Amino acid sequence: MKPNNTHTQILIFDFGSQYTQLIARRVRELNVYCEILPFNSDILKDASQFEHVKGIILSGSPCSVLDEEAPQFPLEQFQSKTPILGVCYGAQFMAHQAGGQVQPSATREYGRANLHFIENGSPLFKNISADSQVWMSHGDSITNIPTNFEILASTESVKVGGFKIAGQETYGIQFHPEVTHTLEGKQLLQNFVVDICGCAQNWTPDSFVETTVAELKAKLGDDKVVLGLSGGVDSSVAAVLLHKAIGKNLYAIFVDNGLLRKDEFEQVLESYKGMGLNVTGVNSKEDFYAVLKDVKDPEQKRKAIGKKFIDVFQAEANKIQGVKWLGQGTIYPDIIESVSVKGPSATIKSHHNVGGLPEKMDLKVVEPLNTLFKDEVRRVGKSLNIDPKILGRHPFPGPGLAIRILSDITPEKVAILQEVDAIFINGLKTSGLYDDVWQAGAMLLPVQSVGVMGDERTYENVVALRAVHSLDGMTADWVHLPYEFLAETSNKIINQVKGVNRVVYDISSKPPATIEWE
Repeated sequence: MKPNNTHTQILIFDFGSQYTQLIARRVRELNVYCEILPFNSDILKDASQFEHVKGIILSGSPCSVLDEEAPQFPLEQFQSKTPILGVCYGAQFMAHQAGGQVQPSATREYGRANLHFIENGSPLFKNISADSQVWMSHGDSITNIPTNFEILASTESVKVGGFKIAGQETYGIQFHPEVTHTLEGKQLLQNFVVDICGCAQNWTPDSFVETTVAELKAKLGDDKVVLGLSGGVDSSVAAVLLHKAIGKNLYAIFVDNGLLRKDEFEQVLESYKGMGLNVTGVNSKEDFYAVLKDVKDPEQKRKAIGKKFIDVFQAEANKIQGVKWLGQGTIYPDIIESVSVKGPSATIKSHHNVGGLPEKMDLKVVEPLNTLFKDEVRRVGKSLNIDPKILGRHPFPGPGLAIRILSDITPEKVAILQEVDAIFINGLKTSGLYDDVWQAGAMLLPVQSVGVMGDERTYENVVALRAVHSLDGMTADWVHLPYEFLAETSNKIINQVKGVNRVVYDISSKPPATIEWE
């Protein structure tokens, strides 16, 4: 992954911190474009890659600078040339490299703290309040600094809370400005990014649309592009951007895999037609049900659905003469997460996408959203005047209801879950709760329970409802939906959906649980 040389103003080098994406999000919120690279990126060998870079941020890390295999970084390549901000591990690395002393903390410092000393006149701490709350998360501390280091801030237990190297615009801070618990963290990042680095605050949705459409026109010319639509935010925004650039040369395909929400195929097709897109709807329910017959393992379900989607999509795309490009709604977190700072990450579950299609169909790939976070995609969609109902849609898994049916897939089970899901989601909307939830859905469990309905004993299905708060799906907390709403929803489901006699609510957070059950 290389930086976008025409836009990139800040480069963030990732040492493996769970907060690295948050640093980028906060910088982007300042309307300054930044990118994340692994600390050991090959582009560090090519100075020409940094022509437009105005500042460098070094992230935190789960590692210790005292480890034999501690991540390294060529500081000398940038010092005295480019402003640098080291956060937590980044700060410790700077001190350690310069001959300072870093030692394990007497107790691991994790949580809120307050600055009780700030160096007056420091540009990094401009407009930061005395006693400002910050967030600590570190196992080591800087105990001695080199003579050319100046302490800029301290907390009660951390003497070197912030520092500057004399004669350089090189700074380090022991706390995390990117998390919301650091109450004036955004101000500190603004001080660094805007004042110290001199970045232009011109990264806006409107500027992104204007630049991206121009770049797409130049790249694609009169070529034809085929794009798989899902009805979700990412593919919809990607489609409208491509449509603005190439018009009728965009061919969109929306596949009904039989695992969508109730009436979703018809509703989404209708909304796309209203947007002027050239969309073909393909009803392939029976094909997907056939390959899923008797399949219970979640990973096998995902693979079967992915393979069949490729077959269906390719058959439909082959009807279009002269297609040269495959459009995809890939977003920035997908790119970041594919580049591990410590080698390949463990696979938790396969992601459903069109992997394999570009090679199989001999197509080049165009990904107009691959520099954006999810919240930025929504803002760009708003700038494009896309229907708020599409932009506000909850994320929905690529394999659809297949991974919310915790057993083998049958049309009957899908129909039951579609009805349950419709009652739950429509209830959230009519109760004004939908926009307060990041993602919601229902699971059909592989158990049956005893019940009594109309004086008769029943032995029917159990469904679980799930609703979570999240920023990006990496972590999530369950939503405390009102008891009255849950009671009303449960009654409706049991009374209106034949085959269900018990409803439960999932109160697990991620981690340790995942958002989906499979």
